Amino acid sequence: MARATRRPTGPTAGLTRQDGKTLLAAWLGYLMDGFDFVLITLVLTEVADAFGLSTVTAATLVSAAFISRWFGGLAIGAVGDRYGRKPAMILSILLYSLGSLACGLSWGYWSMFAARLVLGLGMAGEYSASATYVIESWPATARNRASALLISGYAVGSVIAGQLYRFVVPAWGWRAMFFLGVVPIALALWMRRGLKESGDWERTRGEERAASDGSVRRRDFVTVLFRSRYAALNLVATAVVALSLFLLFTERSGGFGWPLAALAVAGFVLFTAQFARARTPMVVTLMVTVFCAFLYSWPIQALLPTYLKDDLGFSPSTVSDVLFFAGFGNVAGCLLVGFLGDRWGTRRTYVAALCVSLLFVLPVFAMSSEQTVGLALLLFLQQMFAQGISGLLPKLIGGYFATSERAAGLGFTYNVGALGGAVAPVLGATLADGHSLGPSLAWLTFSLTLVVIVLIAVNAPLRVQRLCGHRSAAPETDLTEDRVGDRIGQRTEQGAGRQAEKRAGQAPGTAPGSGPRHGEERLP
Repeated sequence: MARATRRPTGPTAGLTRQDGKTLLAAWLGYLMDGFDFVLITLVLTEVADAFGLSTVTAATLVSAAFISRWFGGLAIGAVGDRYGRKPAMILSILLYSLGSLACGLSWGYWSMFAARLVLGLGMAGEYSASATYVIESWPATARNRASALLISGYAVGSVIAGQLYRFVVPAWGWRAMFFLGVVPIALALWMRRGLKESGDWERTRGEERAASDGSVRRRDFVTVLFRSRYAALNLVATAVVALSLFLLFTERSGGFGWPLAALAVAGFVLFTAQFARARTPMVVTLMVTVFCAFLYSWPIQALLPTYLKDDLGFSPSTVSDVLFFAGFGNVAGCLLVGFLGDRWGTRRTYVAALCVSLLFVLPVFAMSSEQTVGLALLLFLQQMFAQGISGLLPKLIGGYFATSERAAGLGFTYNVGALGGAVAPVLGATLADGHSLGPSLAWLTFSLTLVVIVLIAVNAPLRVQRLCGHRSAAPETDLTEDRVGDRIGQRTEQGAGRQAEKRAGQAPGTAPGSGPRHGEERLP
Protein backbone atom coordinates (compact mmCIF):
# COMPACT_ATOMS: atom_id res chain seq x y z
CA MET A 1 0.00 0.00 0.00
CA ALA A 2 1.34 3.40 -0.94
CA ARG A 3 2.47 5.52 1.96
CA ALA A 4 0.66 8.86 2.36
CA THR A 5 2.72 11.96 1.63
CA ARG A 6 3.32 14.01 4.75
CA ARG A 7 2.30 17.63 4.45
CA PRO A 8 4.00 20.37 6.45
CA THR A 9 2.20 22.15 9.26
CA GLY A 10 2.09 25.85 10.09
CA PRO A 11 2.23 28.65 7.49
CA THR A 12 3.15 26.21 4.68
CA ALA A 13 0.45 23.65 5.49
CA GLY A 14 -1.23 22.36 2.34
CA LEU A 15 1.56 23.60 0.04
CA THR A 16 3.83 21.43 -2.10
CA ARG A 17 7.28 21.80 -3.63
CA GLN A 18 5.61 22.49 -6.97
CA ASP A 19 3.73 25.41 -5.38
CA GLY A 20 7.06 26.82 -4.23
CA LYS A 21 8.62 26.40 -7.69
CA THR A 22 5.62 28.07 -9.29
CA LEU A 23 5.88 31.04 -6.96
CA LEU A 24 9.66 31.39 -7.32
CA ALA A 25 9.55 31.46 -11.14
CA ALA A 26 6.85 34.12 -11.16
CA TRP A 27 8.46 35.99 -8.25
CA LEU A 28 11.79 36.34 -10.07
CA GLY A 29 10.02 37.85 -13.04
CA TYR A 30 8.24 40.24 -10.74
CA LEU A 31 11.53 41.16 -9.06
CA MET A 32 12.98 42.17 -12.42
CA ASP A 33 9.71 43.92 -13.24
CA GLY A 34 10.06 46.06 -10.12
CA PHE A 35 13.77 46.64 -10.78
CA ASP A 36 13.22 47.80 -14.35
CA PHE A 37 10.13 49.88 -13.66
CA VAL A 38 11.42 51.98 -10.73
CA LEU A 39 14.74 52.80 -12.39
CA ILE A 40 13.24 55.89 -14.01
CA THR A 41 12.17 57.27 -10.62
CA LEU A 42 15.70 56.83 -9.26
CA VAL A 43 17.46 58.53 -12.17
CA LEU A 44 14.74 61.08 -12.99
CA THR A 45 16.87 64.08 -11.99
CA GLU A 46 19.88 62.76 -13.94
CA VAL A 47 17.75 62.13 -17.03
CA ALA A 48 16.18 65.60 -16.71
CA ASP A 49 19.64 67.19 -16.57
CA ALA A 50 20.93 65.09 -19.50
CA PHE A 51 17.98 65.92 -21.77
CA GLY A 52 17.31 69.45 -20.47
CA LEU A 53 13.83 68.71 -19.07
CA SER A 54 11.76 70.38 -16.37
CA THR A 55 10.58 68.31 -13.41
CA VAL A 56 7.03 68.19 -14.78
CA THR A 57 8.17 67.12 -18.27
CA ALA A 58 10.53 64.53 -16.81
CA ALA A 59 7.64 63.16 -14.74
CA THR A 60 5.83 62.30 -17.99
CA LEU A 61 8.52 59.65 -18.56
CA VAL A 62 7.16 57.92 -15.47
CA SER A 63 3.66 58.31 -16.88
CA ALA A 64 4.60 56.91 -20.31
CA ALA A 65 4.71 53.31 -19.10
CA PHE A 66 1.21 53.69 -17.67
CA ILE A 67 -0.18 55.03 -20.95
CA SER A 68 0.47 51.72 -22.75
CA ARG A 69 -0.38 49.45 -19.83
CA TRP A 70 -4.12 49.31 -20.53
CA PHE A 71 -3.49 47.77 -23.95
CA GLY A 72 -0.82 45.43 -22.61
CA GLY A 73 -3.24 44.15 -19.99
CA LEU A 74 -5.91 43.65 -22.63
CA ALA A 75 -3.74 41.96 -25.26
CA ILE A 76 -1.41 39.83 -23.12
CA GLY A 77 -4.30 38.99 -20.82
CA ALA A 78 -6.15 37.65 -23.87
CA VAL A 79 -3.09 35.52 -24.72
CA GLY A 80 -3.18 34.17 -21.18
CA ASP A 81 -6.88 33.29 -21.33
CA ARG A 82 -6.75 31.65 -24.75
CA TYR A 83 -3.31 30.01 -24.96
CA GLY A 84 -2.32 29.68 -21.31
CA ARG A 85 -0.79 31.69 -18.49
CA LYS A 86 2.77 30.47 -19.19
CA PRO A 87 3.11 31.83 -22.78
CA ALA A 88 1.75 35.17 -21.57
CA MET A 89 4.33 35.28 -18.76
CA ILE A 90 7.21 34.65 -21.18
CA LEU A 91 5.96 37.26 -23.67
CA SER A 92 5.61 39.90 -20.97
CA ILE A 93 9.09 39.42 -19.53
CA LEU A 94 10.62 39.71 -23.02
CA LEU A 95 8.77 42.95 -23.65
CA TYR A 96 9.78 44.77 -20.51
CA SER A 97 13.41 43.63 -20.75
CA LEU A 98 13.48 45.02 -24.30
CA GLY A 99 11.99 48.27 -22.99
CA SER A 100 14.63 48.54 -20.27
CA LEU A 101 17.45 48.02 -22.76
CA ALA A 102 15.96 50.68 -25.06
CA CYS A 103 15.81 53.14 -22.14
CA GLY A 104 19.55 52.77 -21.65
CA LEU A 105 20.16 53.40 -25.36
CA SER A 106 17.82 56.41 -25.62
CA TRP A 107 19.25 59.65 -26.99
CA GLY A 108 16.53 62.10 -26.00
CA TYR A 109 13.09 62.60 -24.51
CA TRP A 110 11.07 60.98 -27.31
CA SER A 111 13.24 57.88 -27.67
CA MET A 112 13.01 57.24 -23.94
CA PHE A 113 9.26 57.92 -24.02
CA ALA A 114 8.86 55.23 -26.70
CA ALA A 115 11.01 52.78 -24.72
CA ARG A 116 8.86 53.39 -21.66
CA LEU A 117 5.75 52.58 -23.71
CA VAL A 118 7.23 49.16 -24.57
CA LEU A 119 8.18 48.58 -20.95
CA GLY A 120 4.61 49.41 -19.92
CA LEU A 121 3.20 46.78 -22.29
CA GLY A 122 5.42 44.14 -20.73
CA MET A 123 4.72 45.18 -17.16
CA ALA A 124 0.97 45.03 -17.72
CA GLY A 125 1.26 41.54 -19.12
CA GLU A 126 3.53 40.45 -16.28
CA TYR A 127 0.99 41.59 -13.71
CA SER A 128 -2.02 39.92 -15.29
CA ALA A 129 -0.30 36.69 -16.36
CA SER A 130 1.91 36.05 -13.33
CA ALA A 131 -0.65 37.08 -10.73
CA THR A 132 -3.37 34.98 -12.34
CA TYR A 133 -1.00 32.02 -12.75
CA VAL A 134 0.16 31.94 -9.14
CA ILE A 135 -3.29 32.55 -7.64
CA GLU A 136 -4.80 29.75 -9.73
CA SER A 137 -1.95 27.34 -9.04
CA TRP A 138 -1.98 27.60 -5.25
CA PRO A 139 -4.64 26.05 -2.96
CA ALA A 140 -7.70 28.25 -2.47
CA THR A 141 -7.00 28.58 1.26
CA ALA A 142 -3.56 30.13 0.60
CA ARG A 143 -4.25 32.43 -2.32
CA ASN A 144 -3.94 35.68 -0.39
CA ARG A 145 -0.45 34.53 0.58
CA ALA A 146 0.29 33.63 -3.04
CA SER A 147 -0.83 37.06 -4.23
CA ALA A 148 1.09 38.96 -1.55
CA LEU A 149 4.29 36.90 -1.81
CA LEU A 150 4.32 37.42 -5.57
CA ILE A 151 3.92 41.19 -5.31
CA SER A 152 6.73 41.29 -2.74
CA GLY A 153 9.06 40.48 -5.64
CA TYR A 154 8.33 43.89 -7.10
CA ALA A 155 9.28 45.53 -3.81
CA VAL A 156 12.50 43.49 -3.54
CA GLY A 157 13.40 44.55 -7.08
CA SER A 158 12.90 48.20 -6.18
CA VAL A 159 15.08 47.78 -3.07
CA ILE A 160 17.88 46.21 -5.13
CA ALA A 161 17.61 49.01 -7.67
CA GLY A 162 17.85 51.60 -4.89
CA GLN A 163 20.98 49.99 -3.45
CA LEU A 164 22.69 49.66 -6.82
CA TYR A 165 21.91 53.30 -7.59
CA ARG A 166 24.36 54.54 -4.95
CA PHE A 167 27.24 52.61 -6.54
CA VAL A 168 26.43 52.45 -10.24
CA VAL A 169 25.27 55.98 -11.12
CA PRO A 170 28.21 57.90 -9.57
CA ALA A 171 30.68 55.52 -11.23
CA TRP A 172 29.13 54.74 -14.65
CA GLY A 173 26.16 57.08 -15.10
CA TRP A 174 22.40 56.56 -15.26
CA ARG A 175 22.40 54.48 -18.47
CA ALA A 176 24.26 51.64 -16.75
CA MET A 177 21.30 51.12 -14.43
CA PHE A 178 19.04 50.25 -17.36
CA PHE A 179 21.60 47.87 -18.86
CA LEU A 180 21.87 46.02 -15.54
CA GLY A 181 18.14 45.44 -15.62
CA VAL A 182 18.48 43.09 -18.60
CA VAL A 183 21.13 40.74 -17.17
CA PRO A 184 19.04 38.41 -14.93
CA ILE A 185 16.19 38.00 -17.43
CA ALA A 186 17.64 34.71 -18.72
CA LEU A 187 17.23 33.11 -15.28
CA ALA A 188 13.55 33.97 -15.07
CA LEU A 189 12.93 32.72 -18.61
CA TRP A 190 14.76 29.45 -17.89
CA MET A 191 12.72 28.80 -14.77
CA ARG A 192 9.42 29.55 -16.50
CA ARG A 193 10.15 27.18 -19.35
CA GLY A 194 9.56 24.10 -17.21
CA LEU A 195 6.41 25.28 -15.46
CA LYS A 196 3.07 23.52 -15.70
CA GLU A 197 -0.06 25.44 -16.55
CA SER A 198 -2.24 26.67 -13.69
CA GLY A 199 -4.69 24.11 -12.34
CA ASP A 200 -7.75 26.30 -12.74
CA TRP A 201 -6.92 27.11 -16.38
CA GLU A 202 -6.35 23.44 -17.22
CA ARG A 203 -9.65 22.43 -15.62
CA THR A 204 -11.53 25.15 -17.49
CA ARG A 205 -10.03 24.08 -20.80
CA GLY A 206 -10.87 20.47 -20.02
CA GLU A 207 -14.49 21.41 -19.39
CA GLU A 208 -14.59 23.25 -22.74
CA ARG A 209 -13.15 20.29 -24.62
CA ALA A 210 -15.53 17.88 -22.88
CA ALA A 211 -18.63 19.98 -23.55
CA SER A 212 -20.38 18.41 -26.52
CA ASP A 213 -23.48 20.59 -26.35
CA GLY A 214 -21.69 23.91 -26.97
CA SER A 215 -22.59 25.20 -23.50
CA VAL A 216 -19.13 26.64 -22.92
CA ARG A 217 -17.79 29.47 -25.03
CA ARG A 218 -14.32 30.96 -25.04
CA ARG A 219 -14.26 34.73 -24.77
CA ASP A 220 -11.00 36.62 -24.76
CA PHE A 221 -10.67 40.37 -24.92
CA VAL A 222 -8.97 40.58 -28.31
CA THR A 223 -11.60 38.38 -29.96
CA VAL A 224 -14.46 40.31 -28.36
CA LEU A 225 -13.14 43.67 -29.54
CA PHE A 226 -11.28 43.03 -32.77
CA ARG A 227 -12.81 39.93 -34.35
CA SER A 228 -16.49 40.79 -34.07
CA ARG A 229 -18.84 42.80 -36.26
CA TYR A 230 -17.80 45.89 -34.29
CA ALA A 231 -14.08 45.45 -35.02
CA ALA A 232 -13.83 48.62 -37.14
CA LEU A 233 -15.50 50.71 -34.44
CA ASN A 234 -13.20 49.28 -31.80
CA LEU A 235 -10.08 49.90 -33.88
CA VAL A 236 -11.08 53.55 -34.23
CA ALA A 237 -11.85 53.74 -30.51
CA THR A 238 -8.44 52.22 -29.70
CA ALA A 239 -6.70 54.84 -31.83
CA VAL A 240 -8.73 57.63 -30.19
CA VAL A 241 -7.93 56.40 -26.68
CA ALA A 242 -4.22 56.04 -27.47
CA LEU A 243 -4.03 59.52 -29.05
CA SER A 244 -5.97 61.10 -26.19
CA LEU A 245 -3.67 59.61 -23.58
CA PHE A 246 -0.60 60.58 -25.57
CA LEU A 247 -1.70 64.21 -25.82
CA LEU A 248 -2.72 64.32 -22.17
CA PHE A 249 0.52 62.94 -20.76
CA THR A 250 2.96 64.72 -23.06
CA GLU A 251 1.58 68.17 -22.20
CA ARG A 252 0.12 68.62 -25.70
CA SER A 253 -3.56 68.80 -24.86
CA GLY A 254 -3.68 72.48 -25.90
CA GLY A 255 -6.36 73.40 -23.38
CA PHE A 256 -8.49 70.38 -24.30
CA GLY A 257 -7.46 68.27 -21.34
CA TRP A 258 -10.95 67.48 -20.04
CA PRO A 259 -12.45 66.62 -23.47
CA LEU A 260 -9.49 64.32 -24.18
CA ALA A 261 -9.89 62.66 -20.79
CA ALA A 262 -13.61 62.20 -21.51
CA LEU A 263 -12.80 60.53 -24.85
CA ALA A 264 -10.39 58.11 -23.15
CA VAL A 265 -12.93 57.26 -20.45
CA ALA A 266 -15.66 56.74 -23.07
CA GLY A 267 -13.40 54.34 -24.95
CA PHE A 268 -12.66 52.32 -21.83
CA VAL A 269 -16.34 52.11 -20.96
CA LEU A 270 -17.14 51.00 -24.54
CA PHE A 271 -14.56 48.20 -24.31
CA THR A 272 -15.75 47.18 -20.86
CA ALA A 273 -19.39 47.04 -21.96
CA GLN A 274 -18.55 44.61 -24.74
CA PHE A 275 -16.43 42.35 -22.55
CA ALA A 276 -18.27 42.52 -19.21
CA ARG A 277 -21.78 43.01 -20.68
CA ALA A 278 -24.27 42.73 -17.79
CA ARG A 279 -21.47 43.22 -15.26
CA THR A 280 -20.33 46.56 -16.71
CA PRO A 281 -21.26 48.68 -13.63
CA MET A 282 -19.25 46.36 -11.39
CA VAL A 283 -16.16 46.32 -13.60
CA VAL A 284 -16.18 50.10 -14.16
CA THR A 285 -16.41 50.68 -10.40
CA LEU A 286 -13.56 48.24 -9.90
CA MET A 287 -11.44 50.29 -12.33
CA VAL A 288 -12.29 53.48 -10.42
CA THR A 289 -11.19 51.81 -7.18
CA VAL A 290 -7.85 50.79 -8.69
CA PHE A 291 -7.43 54.29 -10.18
CA CYS A 292 -7.83 55.86 -6.74
CA ALA A 293 -5.45 53.28 -5.24
CA PHE A 294 -2.76 54.37 -7.69
CA LEU A 295 -3.48 58.02 -6.99
CA TYR A 296 -2.78 57.53 -3.30
CA SER A 297 0.31 55.32 -3.71
CA TRP A 298 2.17 56.63 -6.73
CA PRO A 299 2.86 60.24 -5.74
CA ILE A 300 5.24 58.79 -3.14
CA GLN A 301 6.41 55.88 -5.31
CA ALA A 302 7.32 58.10 -8.25
CA LEU A 303 8.50 61.32 -6.64
CA LEU A 304 10.02 60.26 -3.30
CA PRO A 305 13.59 60.10 -4.74
CA THR A 306 13.10 63.58 -6.25
CA TYR A 307 11.76 64.89 -2.91
CA LEU A 308 14.72 63.45 -1.01
CA LYS A 309 17.27 64.88 -3.43
CA ASP A 310 15.73 68.27 -4.20
CA ASP A 311 13.78 69.25 -1.06
CA LEU A 312 15.92 67.59 1.63
CA GLY A 313 19.24 67.77 -0.23
CA PHE A 314 20.21 64.14 0.37
CA SER A 315 23.20 62.60 -1.39
CA PRO A 316 22.75 59.52 -3.64
CA SER A 317 23.98 57.23 -0.85
CA THR A 318 21.54 58.69 1.68
CA VAL A 319 18.69 58.44 -0.85
CA SER A 320 19.52 54.75 -1.30
CA ASP A 321 19.51 54.19 2.46
CA VAL A 322 16.11 55.83 2.93
CA LEU A 323 14.63 54.03 -0.08
CA PHE A 324 15.94 50.74 1.31
CA PHE A 325 13.85 51.19 4.45
CA ALA A 326 10.81 52.20 2.39
CA GLY A 327 11.20 49.19 0.09
CA PHE A 328 11.87 46.82 2.98
CA GLY A 329 8.68 48.10 4.62
CA ASN A 330 6.83 47.28 1.41
CA VAL A 331 8.21 43.71 1.44
CA ALA A 332 7.37 43.25 5.12
CA GLY A 333 3.86 44.54 4.46
CA CYS A 334 3.32 42.07 1.61
CA LEU A 335 4.36 39.18 3.83
CA LEU A 336 2.16 40.34 6.70
CA VAL A 337 -1.03 41.03 4.75
CA GLY A 338 -0.80 37.74 2.85
CA PHE A 339 -1.14 35.73 6.05
CA LEU A 340 -3.70 38.13 7.53
CA GLY A 341 -5.73 38.02 4.33
CA ASP A 342 -6.04 34.23 4.48
CA ARG A 343 -7.08 34.49 8.14
CA TRP A 344 -9.32 37.59 8.18
CA GLY A 345 -10.44 37.89 4.57
CA THR A 346 -9.12 40.02 1.71
CA ARG A 347 -11.30 43.14 2.05
CA ARG A 348 -11.17 43.31 5.85
CA THR A 349 -7.37 43.11 5.83
CA TYR A 350 -7.15 45.71 3.06
CA VAL A 351 -9.24 48.26 4.94
CA ALA A 352 -7.48 47.68 8.28
CA ALA A 353 -4.01 48.11 6.77
CA LEU A 354 -4.92 51.35 4.99
CA CYS A 355 -6.43 52.79 8.18
CA VAL A 356 -3.15 52.12 10.01
CA SER A 357 -1.14 53.70 7.16
CA LEU A 358 -2.92 57.04 7.65
CA LEU A 359 -1.14 57.45 10.99
CA PHE A 360 2.22 57.82 9.24
CA VAL A 361 1.54 59.83 6.06
CA LEU A 362 1.67 63.38 7.41
CA PRO A 363 4.56 62.77 9.87
CA VAL A 364 6.71 61.42 7.01
CA PHE A 365 6.72 64.80 5.30
CA ALA A 366 7.15 66.75 8.54
CA MET A 367 10.68 65.37 8.93
CA SER A 368 13.67 67.64 8.30
CA SER A 369 16.91 66.72 6.56
CA GLU A 370 18.58 66.23 9.97
CA GLN A 371 16.06 63.55 11.00
CA THR A 372 17.18 60.84 8.60
CA VAL A 373 16.68 57.93 11.01
CA GLY A 374 13.17 59.07 11.98
CA LEU A 375 12.25 59.60 8.33
CA ALA A 376 13.49 56.11 7.39
CA LEU A 377 11.50 54.51 10.23
CA LEU A 378 8.30 56.38 9.38
CA LEU A 379 8.66 55.49 5.70
CA PHE A 380 9.15 51.85 6.64
CA LEU A 381 5.87 51.84 8.58
CA GLN A 382 3.94 53.91 6.04
CA GLN A 383 5.02 51.73 3.14
CA MET A 384 4.46 48.55 5.15
CA PHE A 385 0.75 49.26 5.50
CA ALA A 386 0.02 51.54 2.52
CA GLN A 387 2.05 49.89 -0.22
CA GLY A 388 2.41 46.40 1.21
CA ILE A 389 -1.35 46.02 1.02
CA SER A 390 -1.08 46.13 -2.78
CA GLY A 391 0.01 42.50 -2.47
CA LEU A 392 -3.67 41.63 -2.06
CA LEU A 393 -4.83 43.62 -5.08
CA PRO A 394 -4.52 40.76 -7.65
CA LYS A 395 -6.51 38.50 -5.34
CA LEU A 396 -9.12 41.22 -4.75
CA ILE A 397 -9.62 41.97 -8.47
CA GLY A 398 -9.39 38.35 -9.61
CA GLY A 399 -12.25 37.42 -7.30
CA TYR A 400 -14.70 39.27 -9.54
CA PHE A 401 -13.80 37.28 -12.70
CA ALA A 402 -14.40 33.68 -13.75
CA THR A 403 -11.34 31.58 -14.65
CA SER A 404 -11.96 31.66 -18.41
CA GLU A 405 -11.61 35.45 -18.54
CA ARG A 406 -9.62 36.21 -15.40
CA ALA A 407 -6.26 37.11 -16.96
CA ALA A 408 -7.76 39.62 -19.40
CA GLY A 409 -10.31 40.88 -16.87
CA LEU A 410 -7.70 41.39 -14.18
CA GLY A 411 -5.14 42.78 -16.65
CA PHE A 412 -7.48 45.27 -18.31
CA THR A 413 -9.21 46.40 -15.11
CA TYR A 414 -5.98 46.81 -13.18
CA ASN A 415 -4.06 48.55 -15.93
CA VAL A 416 -6.83 50.98 -16.86
CA GLY A 417 -7.01 51.83 -13.18
CA ALA A 418 -3.22 52.09 -13.19
CA LEU A 419 -3.58 55.28 -15.24
CA GLY A 420 -3.89 56.80 -11.78
CA GLY A 421 -0.16 56.12 -11.60
CA ALA A 422 0.31 58.17 -14.75
CA VAL A 423 -1.71 61.05 -13.31
CA ALA A 424 -0.11 60.90 -9.85
CA PRO A 425 3.49 62.07 -10.53
CA VAL A 426 2.39 64.80 -12.95
CA LEU A 427 -0.32 65.94 -10.53
CA GLY A 428 2.08 65.91 -7.59
CA ALA A 429 4.75 67.84 -9.50
CA THR A 430 2.16 70.33 -10.82
CA LEU A 431 0.67 71.00 -7.37
CA ALA A 432 4.16 71.55 -6.01
CA ASP A 433 5.28 73.78 -8.89
CA GLY A 434 7.23 76.62 -7.29
CA HIS A 435 6.67 75.20 -3.79
CA SER A 436 7.92 72.35 -1.62
CA LEU A 437 7.07 68.92 -3.01
CA GLY A 438 6.41 67.38 0.43
CA PRO A 439 3.00 68.94 1.32
CA SER A 440 1.42 68.08 -2.03
CA LEU A 441 2.58 64.45 -1.74
CA ALA A 442 1.32 64.24 1.83
CA TRP A 443 -2.19 65.55 1.19
CA LEU A 444 -2.66 63.67 -2.07
CA THR A 445 -1.73 60.41 -0.35
CA PHE A 446 -3.83 61.06 2.77
CA SER A 447 -7.02 62.13 0.99
CA LEU A 448 -6.99 59.43 -1.68
CA THR A 449 -6.25 56.73 0.89
CA LEU A 450 -9.48 57.73 2.66
CA VAL A 451 -11.38 57.36 -0.62
CA VAL A 452 -9.99 53.85 -1.24
CA ILE A 453 -10.81 52.80 2.33
CA VAL A 454 -14.47 53.70 1.76
CA LEU A 455 -14.69 52.06 -1.68
CA ILE A 456 -13.27 48.75 -0.46
CA ALA A 457 -15.03 48.77 2.92
CA VAL A 458 -18.48 48.98 1.34
CA ASN A 459 -17.55 46.64 -1.55
CA ALA A 460 -18.40 49.41 -4.02
CA PRO A 461 -18.18 47.24 -7.20
CA LEU A 462 -20.82 44.85 -5.88
CA ARG A 463 -23.05 47.61 -4.51
CA VAL A 464 -22.96 49.62 -7.74
CA GLN A 465 -23.75 46.47 -9.74
CA ARG A 466 -26.81 45.83 -7.59
CA LEU A 467 -27.96 49.46 -7.78
CA CYS A 468 -27.28 50.20 -11.46
CA GLY A 469 -27.17 46.83 -13.19
CA HIS A 470 -28.49 43.30 -12.98
CA ARG A 471 -28.26 41.92 -9.46
CA SER A 472 -27.91 38.35 -10.69
CA ALA A 473 -24.74 39.27 -12.61
CA ALA A 474 -22.86 40.17 -9.41
CA PRO A 475 -20.88 37.19 -8.06
CA GLU A 476 -21.90 36.35 -4.51
CA THR A 477 -18.58 34.59 -3.82
CA ASP A 478 -14.90 35.22 -4.45
CA LEU A 479 -14.47 33.41 -7.77
CA THR A 480 -10.79 32.66 -7.09
CA GLU A 481 -11.79 30.48 -4.14
CA ASP A 482 -14.98 28.71 -5.20
CA ARG A 483 -15.07 26.61 -8.37
CA VAL A 484 -18.85 26.21 -7.99
CA GLY A 485 -19.16 29.96 -7.59
CA ASP A 486 -17.00 30.38 -10.70
CA ARG A 487 -19.46 28.42 -12.82
CA ILE A 488 -22.48 30.10 -11.23
CA GLY A 489 -20.89 33.49 -11.88
CA GLN A 490 -20.51 32.67 -15.56
CA ARG A 491 -24.07 31.41 -15.92
CA THR A 492 -25.76 34.25 -14.04
CA GLU A 493 -23.84 36.82 -16.08
CA GLN A 494 -24.91 35.13 -19.32
CA GLY A 495 -28.53 34.94 -18.14
CA ALA A 496 -28.55 38.59 -17.11
CA GLY A 497 -27.10 39.55 -20.47
CA ARG A 498 -29.93 37.77 -22.30
CA GLN A 499 -32.52 39.47 -20.10
CA ALA A 500 -31.04 42.86 -20.91
CA GLU A 501 -31.13 42.09 -24.63
CA LYS A 502 -34.79 41.08 -24.46
CA ARG A 503 -35.73 44.23 -22.56
CA ALA A 504 -33.92 46.30 -25.19
CA GLY A 505 -35.83 44.54 -27.99
CA GLN A 506 -32.71 42.88 -29.42
CA ALA A 507 -32.21 39.34 -30.51
CA PRO A 508 -29.92 37.52 -28.09
CA GLY A 509 -26.28 37.81 -29.04
CA THR A 510 -26.59 41.01 -31.09
CA ALA A 511 -25.25 43.47 -28.53
CA PRO A 512 -21.75 44.82 -29.18
CA GLY A 513 -19.23 42.10 -28.59
CA SER A 514 -21.84 39.43 -27.83
CA GLY A 515 -22.45 38.00 -31.28
CA PRO A 516 -20.83 34.82 -32.62
CA ARG A 517 -17.12 35.23 -33.20
CA HIS A 518 -14.60 33.49 -35.33
CA GLY A 519 -13.13 30.46 -33.62
CA GLU A 520 -15.58 30.45 -30.68
CA GLU A 521 -18.10 27.94 -29.50
CA ARG A 522 -21.74 28.97 -29.55
CA LEU A 523 -23.98 29.20 -26.56
CA PRO A 524 -27.54 27.93 -26.87
